[in-house]
Amino acid sequence: MIERIIHFSIWNKFIVGLFVLALIGWGTYSLTRLPIDAIPDITNNQVQVISLAPSLAVQEVESFITAPIEVAVANIPNIVELRSISRLGLSVITVVFKDDIDVYWARQQLSERLKEAEEVIPPGLAKISLAPISSGLGEIYQYRLAVAKGFEKRYNPMDLRTIQDWTVRREMLGTAGVADINSYGGFVKQYEIAVNPERLRGMNLTLTNIFQALEKNNENTGSAYIDKNPTAYFIRGIGLVKNLEDIEKIVVKSNNSGIPVLVRDVATVQYGSATRYGAFVVDTTEAVGGVVMMLKGANAHEVIDNVKIRIASIQTSMPEGVQIEPFLNRSDLVGRAIRTVSTNLIEGALIVIFILVILLGNLRAGLVVASVIPLAMLFAVSMMNLFGVSGNLMSLGAIDFGLIVDGAVIIVESVVHRITMSKHHHPGIARLSQEQMDENVFDSAKRMMSSATFGQIIILIVYLPIMALVGIEGKMFRPMAQVVSFALLGAAILSLTYVPMVSALFLSKGTEHKRNFSDRLMDWFHKAFQPIINFALRRKLLVSTFAILLFFFSLFQFSRLGGEFIPQLEEGDLAAGVITLQGGSLGNTIQMVEKANKILLSNFPEIKHAVCKIGAGEIPTDPTPMETGDYIITLKDKSEWTSAKTREGLVEKMAEKLVVLAGVKFEFQQPIQMRFNELLSGSKQDIAVKIFGDDLNTLSAKAASIEKIIQQIEGVADINVEKVTGLAQVQVDYNRDRLAQYGLSVQDVNRVLRAAFAGSQAGVVFDEEKRFGLVVRLDQDYRKSLDDVRNLSVALPNGGQIPFDQVADIRIKSGPAQVSRENTKRRITVGFNVRNRDVQNVINEVTRQINQKIKLPIGYYISYGGQFQNLQAAKARLSIAVPVALLLIFVLLFFTFHSVKQTLLIFSAVPMSAIGGVFALWSRGMNFSISAGVGFIALFGVAVLNGIVLIAEFNRLEKEGITDITERVLKGLNIRLRPVIMTAAVASLGFLPMALSNSAGAEVQKPLATVVIGGLISATLLTLVILPVFYILFSSGQFRSSVRRKSVKTFSILLFLLAGSSMISTTYGQQSRRLNLHEAIQMALDSNLAVRSSAYSVQVQKALKGASFDLPKTAIDGQYGQINSYGKDNSFTVSQSFAFPTVYINQGKLASAGVRSSEWLLKASQLEITTEVKQVYWQLAYFHAKQKLFAYQDSLFSGFLRAAEHRARLGETNRLEMITARSQSMEVKNQLQQVTADLTIAKQKLQTLLNSSMAVTPKDTLLIRAEFYPVSDSLALTGNPNVGYVKQQVQISLFERNLERSRMLPDFSIGYFSQTMQGIQEVNGVPRTFGAGERFNGIHAGIAIPLWFVPYTSKTNAARIKAEVARTNAEYYSKSIGGSYRSLLGEYAKFNNSVNYYEKQAIPEANIIIEQATLSYKAGAMDYLEYILNLSRALTIKQNYLDALNNYNQTIVSIDFITGKTF
Repeated sequence: MIERIIHFSIWNKFIVGLFVLALIGWGTYSLTRLPIDAIPDITNNQVQVISLAPSLAVQEVESFITAPIEVAVANIPNIVELRSISRLGLSVITVVFKDDIDVYWARQQLSERLKEAEEVIPPGLAKISLAPISSGLGEIYQYRLAVAKGFEKRYNPMDLRTIQDWTVRREMLGTAGVADINSYGGFVKQYEIAVNPERLRGMNLTLTNIFQALEKNNENTGSAYIDKNPTAYFIRGIGLVKNLEDIEKIVVKSNNSGIPVLVRDVATVQYGSATRYGAFVVDTTEAVGGVVMMLKGANAHEVIDNVKIRIASIQTSMPEGVQIEPFLNRSDLVGRAIRTVSTNLIEGALIVIFILVILLGNLRAGLVVASVIPLAMLFAVSMMNLFGVSGNLMSLGAIDFGLIVDGAVIIVESVVHRITMSKHHHPGIARLSQEQMDENVFDSAKRMMSSATFGQIIILIVYLPIMALVGIEGKMFRPMAQVVSFALLGAAILSLTYVPMVSALFLSKGTEHKRNFSDRLMDWFHKAFQPIINFALRRKLLVSTFAILLFFFSLFQFSRLGGEFIPQLEEGDLAAGVITLQGGSLGNTIQMVEKANKILLSNFPEIKHAVCKIGAGEIPTDPTPMETGDYIITLKDKSEWTSAKTREGLVEKMAEKLVVLAGVKFEFQQPIQMRFNELLSGSKQDIAVKIFGDDLNTLSAKAASIEKIIQQIEGVADINVEKVTGLAQVQVDYNRDRLAQYGLSVQDVNRVLRAAFAGSQAGVVFDEEKRFGLVVRLDQDYRKSLDDVRNLSVALPNGGQIPFDQVADIRIKSGPAQVSRENTKRRITVGFNVRNRDVQNVINEVTRQINQKIKLPIGYYISYGGQFQNLQAAKARLSIAVPVALLLIFVLLFFTFHSVKQTLLIFSAVPMSAIGGVFALWSRGMNFSISAGVGFIALFGVAVLNGIVLIAEFNRLEKEGITDITERVLKGLNIRLRPVIMTAAVASLGFLPMALSNSAGAEVQKPLATVVIGGLISATLLTLVILPVFYILFSSGQFRSSVRRKSVKTFSILLFLLAGSSMISTTYGQQSRRLNLHEAIQMALDSNLAVRSSAYSVQVQKALKGASFDLPKTAIDGQYGQINSYGKDNSFTVSQSFAFPTVYINQGKLASAGVRSSEWLLKASQLEITTEVKQVYWQLAYFHAKQKLFAYQDSLFSGFLRAAEHRARLGETNRLEMITARSQSMEVKNQLQQVTADLTIAKQKLQTLLNSSMAVTPKDTLLIRAEFYPVSDSLALTGNPNVGYVKQQVQISLFERNLERSRMLPDFSIGYFSQTMQGIQEVNGVPRTFGAGERFNGIHAGIAIPLWFVPYTSKTNAARIKAEVARTNAEYYSKSIGGSYRSLLGEYAKFNNSVNYYEKQAIPEANIIIEQATLSYKAGAMDYLEYILNLSRALTIKQNYLDALNNYNQTIVSIDFITGKTF
């Protein structure tokens, strides 16, 4: 196959040339269409649910909004994580799905569940919506509305915000690739009726009167039309208010004298603004701006271009003096990153070309090989565009042109060598003809192509495990492996086609070879290498021992390297978080930010702009409180920096200057990195310490303790403790007796309170296409203090008014500031960044300190998130990927050389290369990161190439008859030294620009390039020395006899294990795995065989869906013989029958319904397994608690036995007491053994449910109450998959009935026939002779009508009855499960009361009984019988408590089963 391709390429040069031109055209076009970005989008697959409820405090937001939505969405399939934040008037719930789930499907599922949740949430309480479809890389363009000099007084912040909302944002929303525009800053314009409460009271009016008046006096209407032939006059009543004067003239009410009271008599009508929860500060002043949010998956480069074009268009319609001024443009970072990649690739290509020309000694040969580089890259770019791989630092950052041209180097070097030796093939010919040149190229390429192809396959194989990576590291590094594979594939194709063709055309045909610089350079290499190899061959044992010790020392050195997920990318700009005092006002935060900006701008000339977004934006995807803000500090080019040379130095100096701002904390990061951290883990910092528990005060106290501990640890910076408490609230606590006395309801007084301070909308004012709220609230002067709340009047039903302090207790109290939840569990986060130290060592020390010094209450626990979690997950996957890559290499080598010995010899290059990789990282002070790990994987594939070259040459010389092994080794080294040096030089030095680069984005590429360069240097040097030594040792007679005395297999396995020692931390097996309930459920859903079987059933139904369009078999009939005449005629007929089209439509619907039915069964199976896991899990906790109780009893009765024996020996009591004590003690020991056996049985049952080969143990050995949130009956049943299944059966029955009906319709058939009619036939009265070659053709069509309808009618009636049966079953099941749910709620209430009784009264009393009885018995004040009775009574109470708690938990599990709750 390969020979035929090469032969075709050489003898069809023009066609190959055309293909090359086509490749250039395709590649160039693809290059213009290639998606470009700085880094891959690693954001997980998530959807945010945003609920706005401006009138609710934190507690109400959590209870009324967050909890019901979490319950409603918890059962959606394929959810990975559920996070939420409840703040003042805002709830943001983040639902993370598996990466393979379509985001639009996920949003549809959420929308359906939100409709169910809205039935539970009080009407009108919250506005619920889904966040735009964007990601961590979505904020691509940020701008402000700048006012030109001289126009400052013309435009106030309210005017600018109106321009932003109604001009800029509205026109930007139509831009391709833009998901939404998030507006910041300014004041949202409203028409405000600022009520004077004193004037209102004086005229005996209420706020309700004003609302009613505004609603009745602000509307338009239409009243049909008047027909005045030939014209129709349409009637329109115009009553909408248009300006402030119209509002002022509205009549509120007429007084007793009949004089109308207008709005202006009791209020000031003015332009106001909505209560704002955020601001936008640019440099030293407040401003208005926006953030363009890119649609997830869009091409950032194209979208930014579209945005720029649209902004240029919008600018033409902007008011005079207002400019749209960008301050952060992603294209700047993209441009810097792509320039870094381009520079590195171009410099790497030039280095490779230079080395090729120098070592080949032939300029034409070097240029031929070099021409493969751009062509292979064009092929790779085309494939990237085809497979949707974007061009970025990671995808293009690992391309080594030395590897790409390796195959071309082998072929061209062989061709050049053969031409110069052509005097042996063509004696006396000084210059070859074209035909002779073609033959020489064909012979050379044919002989070397297998070696070249094999080397490229080795490199491709090591990248396969990288393509198998998932999660964040998969999104990071899979594109890199794909692009390298594309480039290698393109190079392999070019080596088979283009390289032989162009070599035959352009290489010199002269057969004379003159010594050149390349030859003299290789002579120098030979001269330098010869003493080294001679020494190694004389001291084989010493050299071998040195190499092995060096390897183990590198392993030791590797264990001392620090660890981090990915080196932090310097984006060119800085992000920072500013945190002021807890509960601080928005005005205070703005003031502090302006002061900070003045300090930064006056002290650091590197800063272009300091922009701070305070609080939440219009779309609160980041629910930041008013006392915090997010900075974007745009910086000049690094060459213009004067204050510091590095980012870390600049950040430290900024922090020093900002210390003067008392009570203000700053934390510095990178903009994209901060957004990634926030979206992935819910924390903006690199590391998040999460404390889970129920009580916010306890969580806050423990978080403060952790802050004190970790702030002393080296490398920990920018500590931020999530503020969950300490928010000052004006709490209005209603006195229900007083409310009843005055005939008021809580709803009435709440409406007045809400309208007075927050303001309530009474309508809308239209200004052309703009819409502004018409809001009623108290005048600014009457909503400044606590007394204003107390003096607020509420109208009585009888017409009077009383102040609020007559019906409520009003005071300032401290309340929760924020409630964060993860997987429905409350938590608090202590976040910090890591600076000047690696993440791995920092988190190890943090964990150790926390474990030693922090004691958590029962039910509280700690977990870690952020980069550390990513690092752990990536290392676990690499610990699989690296051995798999090594195994693939080993297997491929074995199938090539058919020798374990030679395979192991070549494989020894792997540990030899690892030595250099580790020392290269150590010498450059780099930590081990996932970039470095991927570098090791790539290195191992490249490292074995030189071993293949040497072993293949040794084998060839052995076949030629060189029996002396030392001579064979030395001659082989002499022949193959040039290819070995050339391969290593081009492969390693091709990465040199990447390793030395300091431009934008180089931080991510440096570890990978450093590992490959260092590893190839050590692998080449040690392979040239150690491999020959090992080859001689393995092939010598002494070694073979030793192998006969020992086991060949054992030695091979040991050597393979030595070679395969991965540089990644090895994951050690454990005899028992500890799981919490969430992990156990997830493991069961992933591994349980019953769930897998149900999943396969879904696949079966989906496969059967293709059978719904089941056409009958096509009939083909043929005849031959005397059909029409005496002559032999032939005919054939092709016919096809098919049913009425509705049959296939209904069959398709029925198949789809079958798929949905199987999906419901899958959910039911998952729910059943989940319920069993929960039952066994809580049963295990129950058995653990019983075990502890019996152990406690055993200690009590053992002490009783010792006391009784002692008293018996002293003669103070009879033997009956001692026998009773012994009997009680043995009875308790027997019960302890039984519960221990129950524990073992339950663990085995849990292991079976989880389908785990490893024993599993629950983390929660303490029996506590399971979480439970009651929901209504209707909402409870909607989540049960069995209800969904029985309802789906009704649908299936209806589809079956429709199918049977459609079968009553006619069937159709069509056909084609062709025949001969030999003989004489009359045509238009004229005789004509027809022969065998003349055929008569035609078509036929038919219809089959059922005349006997009885079978069809019977089947239809049966299907109808079956549908009624299914409907009845569904109704019965729904009622049955509803009754069960109500019964279980009764059980829940019963056991809840029982547990409360035991916890509050019985258990404390039982402890007192045990303590006092034991003391009395030991003091002799109580006899043994009374002591036994008291102990038994107290211990029975404890046992009953455990039973009640277990029954409570099992009841919750049963309720979860009915409601369909999985987690």
